[in-house]
Amino acid sequence: MIEIKDKKQCCGCEACVQVCPKQCISFKQDTEGFFYPEADASQCINCGLCDKACPMQSQFNSVQPIETLAAINVDEDIRLESSSGGVFTLLAESVIAQGGVVFGVRFDKDFQAVYDVAETPEQLSAFRGSKYLQARVGDSFKNCKKILDQNRLVLFSGTSCQISGLKHYLRKDYQNLLSVDFICHGTPSPIVWRKYIDELKSENANTITKIEFRSKIEGWTSFRMKFDYVDNEGNRKTISTPFYENIYMRAFLSNLILRPSCQNCPAKGGTSGSDITIADFWGIQKVLPSMYDDKGTSLVIINTEKGNKALDKKQLRYEQVALADAIRHNPSYFSSVKFHPNRNSFFTQFAKGNVGVHELIEQCLRLSLMQKIKKYAKKVLRRCRTIIFDYANRK
Repeated sequence: MIEIKDKKQCCGCEACVQVCPKQCISFKQDTEGFFYPEADASQCINCGLCDKACPMQSQFNSVQPIETLAAINVDEDIRLESSSGGVFTLLAESVIAQGGVVFGVRFDKDFQAVYDVAETPEQLSAFRGSKYLQARVGDSFKNCKKILDQNRLVLFSGTSCQISGLKHYLRKDYQNLLSVDFICHGTPSPIVWRKYIDELKSENANTITKIEFRSKIEGWTSFRMKFDYVDNEGNRKTISTPFYENIYMRAFLSNLILRPSCQNCPAKGGTSGSDITIADFWGIQKVLPSMYDDKGTSLVIINTEKGNKALDKKQLRYEQVALADAIRHNPSYFSSVKFHPNRNSFFTQFAKGNVGVHELIEQCLRLSLMQKIKKYAKKVLRRCRTIIFDYANRK
């Protein structure tokens, strides 16, 4: 029977809920807004399937990629609608053209992230663009298996821990499954996101009509968070701020509002079991300047021969690159995050509800004098080590 004693040991993939033959596991939301499984002991038959399906309890071996690419979709419209180079859409369109189904994440009417399926190219537009909050998987693993057992081709996309959860749930390799994960910084709290949106609406808008976490109106590397809304007088307006000024993005990138398991991710470094890993190719201007135009370049790590066959390179502009160069500016491929020192304080105050989420994030991101001293000391220490290392090598 699944039992979560340490919240760092649950990534929220919902594999245990879906695999339970007695359906006696439910997902409950805690005060931080994250969901965790709770089993009804009176209904449990101790089959052990929930533990076997848990990616936190057993990880796959790391794979050596077949090939690593910097890639750009030749369809400029798709590329500009995508967060990076538009490679996901290329893979998904190919699957749909073969009569297959694509599982991806879209916004619901309340701008929460949910899993859905697409069977037409038009439906893929809802999946494009990053969504920096944790998506509920629901019955998607179970539905994916049903479609696979009908011998239809399936592309399933998600975070590395979600792909690992799917593979543990399935417990066998399906040749008609193409699994695609993306390099993940971490998953923020859905309830923090909801309250952030509620405050934004009360201050500026009656109805939000569109949200872009990664608008490229000022370029790919200087992306902006963009909200389209209708105000109380019926006027259509837009709020657009650089990512480093937006309070939600600052909390996300500072690791203030992430799920506990993001400190202990079970699927880093090519251990998710995915066929292809995609991401933004940060640092491309230094690694391959010819592939940089500030419109978005994808990093594509091909992990399996199945993934290699699935990628239609004729629809790409691409260059091969060494994995070490590719991930030099993308440390999340290998490393889990280190939480902000004020994370616990944030969620303690957040649960009390005495301060608005915008104000609370601002308060918690202000470093105390002691924190500033420690940060400066670490910087000086790193610099000293570099100088000593350089001096030793010259000798």
